[in-house]
Amino acid sequence: MEIILNNWILYVILYIGLATAFTQFFKITTKTLTKPGALTVLLQLLAGIIALLLCPFFGFKFPSNISVYIMLGISIVFYAITDRVNTTVRSGIEASTFSMLKQLSTTFMIFAGLIFFKEQFILTKFIGAMLIIFSNVLIFYRKGKFEFNKYLLLGIFSNITFTVALFLDVNISDNFNLPFYVAITLIVPSLLITIFERIKPSEIKRELVNGNKKAIIITSVTWATMIISQLRAYQLGNVTIVAPLCALTVILNVIVGYLLLKERDNLIRKIIAAILIIASVILIKL
Repeated sequence: MEIILNNWILYVILYIGLATAFTQFFKITTKTLTKPGALTVLLQLLAGIIALLLCPFFGFKFPSNISVYIMLGISIVFYAITDRVNTTVRSGIEASTFSMLKQLSTTFMIFAGLIFFKEQFILTKFIGAMLIIFSNVLIFYRKGKFEFNKYLLLGIFSNITFTVALFLDVNISDNFNLPFYVAITLIVPSLLITIFERIKPSEIKRELVNGNKKAIIITSVTWATMIISQLRAYQLGNVTIVAPLCALTVILNVIVGYLLLKERDNLIRKIIAAILIIASVILIKL
């Protein structure tokens, strides 16, 4: 049993299924939202509680180095911005399209490494980054012109903030009990959003009462377990293998979005873009 629980393949399979469900059901929750910030807080809090319930299944450990907590604290601010903005983006674009747009963070990570950290230029990584950009252009280019709407702009912005959070947060999860770490990165951002948007408890309650309760519960459960599965897969497996496999969620979201949410516009173009994104991730991780 222990061998199975420490197998990276198990966590990759879990991640692929959970991430696909998360993307699809998050989209469903946005169809009844009243206040995006309140919905974000509701989902984060529920997901954080789910993560806390899983703490006993993992070893308890905490870092003694104060700098780890400082870096985590700063990254949490950017996670809060990312999660809040993403709710608005998800409400305005298709789930399958959001899944592809989200891959831009990989491109930003590569460019940031080259520009700010003077990392070595590697042609395959650069080609992979360009493929991700091209795939998104393919999706948003319609009727002879590029659809440059507010959701695309916000999506690009959220990917930038997510990239900053990742740079600050690299390998921090290894220092904590994994579900506790995930809970912190969900619950603390929810508190920050509540404070800065002045969200009232009644507004959070309204999102639950008037929303699709089944979708809210599934989104919350899959959010917490998805992050835990992905981080655990990276801890146990080889990043060059795990990352391309995790990218399969892109093509799965196109298929499930077609079947579940009836997202049938530009299907062929989406499939081509999804395949290109998977190929780009493979190139980047070579």
